[in-house]
Amino acid sequence: MRPVCEKCGRNLPQDGEAYICSYECSFCANCTQDMSGACPNCSGELLRRPKRQAKATA
Repeated sequence: MRPVCEKCGRNLPQDGEAYICSYECSFCANCTQDMSGACPNCSGELLRRPKRQAKATA
């Protein structure tokens, strides 16, 4: 999972809100809303990124 928004460069913490497409392009909530929930790279749907448990990322 990418650590920054691909559009604005904002940090995307592992436990924070972020959106991804099926290719794992990553965007913050504000950019996702500005792009009407569509990935600018593949035109895929942007969905809420799943969170990882702290144990798995340690």
